Amino acid sequence: MSLFRNAQFEISVAKPSGLPPPHGPEIAFAGRSNAGKSSAINTLANHVRLAFVSKTPGRTQLINFFRLQSGAVLVDLPGYGYAEVPEAVRRQWQHLLEDYLTRRPNLIGLVLIMDSRHPLKDRDRTMIGWFAPSGRPIHVLLTKSDKLTRSEAAATLAAVKKELAPLGEQVTVQLFSSLKKTGVEEVERVVGSWLAEAPSAPSA
Repeated sequence: MSLFRNAQFEISVAKPSGLPPPHGPEIAFAGRSNAGKSSAINTLANHVRLAFVSKTPGRTQLINFFRLQSGAVLVDLPGYGYAEVPEAVRRQWQHLLEDYLTRRPNLIGLVLIMDSRHPLKDRDRTMIGWFAPSGRPIHVLLTKSDKLTRSEAAATLAAVKKELAPLGEQVTVQLFSSLKKTGVEEVERVVGSWLAEAPSAPSA
């Protein structure tokens, strides 16, 4: 059975005080508002509308929790970096993201979604800067790779790996396409290895 198949929605929260009690290892998915995060989650879960794909990037303003059959939790974080979001809303999102990424005790890893045509924007680097000091793993998904030629995709992958090389084995990088459904097995292998090393989920 696929790692992400049959994920079940549990709760949405808008502020740190609304976070549910830690129960089971959590894997966070984060990315710029137009990087294809929701499409990637839906592809991994083999579910057309598990994560909402908005026509207007930046629409998702909540942290959404999805329980996996393994007992782990897929945590869909609000998209960031969309220019037309009001500044007050952007600050609220930033506080929510930073608080979750730096303080959540059962968060075991971050899957960071980047458009392969526009990787490592300033806010992507900010996210890495918040999370990397924890020592927990980061897996970068370079989405929409079907829009690049094979040589362009290979060059982008190499360039991102080179820039993130100072973080060593903490960071892994791969190409991904929701349209072609390529890269799914690699994501499952990486996240599966995180779960294998995580403490067992406490019983309810």
